[in-house]
Amino acid sequence: MASGLETVPSRGSPLGSARPVIVSALAAFVCCFVLYVALTALGEAFVNDQFPETLAIKLEQMPILFPVHMLAGGLALLLIPIAILVRKLRKWHRLVGRIAAIDVGIAGLTAYPVAWVAPISPWSAAGFIAQASVWMTLLALGIWHIRHRRRAQHRACMLLVAATTSGAIFFRIYLALWALFGERRYFETFYAVDSWVAWLGPLVVTAFLLRRNSLLPG
Repeated sequence: MASGLETVPSRGSPLGSARPVIVSALAAFVCCFVLYVALTALGEAFVNDQFPETLAIKLEQMPILFPVHMLAGGLALLLIPIAILVRKLRKWHRLVGRIAAIDVGIAGLTAYPVAWVAPISPWSAAGFIAQASVWMTLLALGIWHIRHRRRAQHRACMLLVAATTSGAIFFRIYLALWALFGERRYFETFYAVDSWVAWLGPLVVTAFLLRRNSLLPG
């Protein structure tokens, strides 16, 4: 006997059906922005006539080292995501990963003099130096783990390397927002804060997510 109640097939909400499109569009935007920042950094290694005064001074004092740092930093923004994306293709992952590791070593080591010569402030120099130190330490840990066949720990370290690398992107985003809404008299303070927050923020968030998923040791 029918109860009088019929089961109505559930329909996805408009938001639910649009979610894949939104996610895909957001991912495409992020990829395009990362590519833009990377290509900009690569271009600035060769064409730097429009550098602001603070960077022009560094270029004048380090005519070889500074372009090398910009070139290596721009390549890192491309190589590290590619290495992660091809992780299931072992041959390509190893090749790209090794190239990325060498590149990060060059970018990290050259970051020390680039940060310390004619800095905006000692605090901003310290922020960039700390970023380079954390960057290369995480890379070294990732290499150590994979050499000992600790794949999960290797993956976690390399995701943290990627998070630290993304500081270059967030640094530019915050700098652009400051140019629109900030006040010039507070620029030195903002720049110092940006040099720390830009990479520490993504690093802390990534570490939290990895820890929650038990990919980081307790």
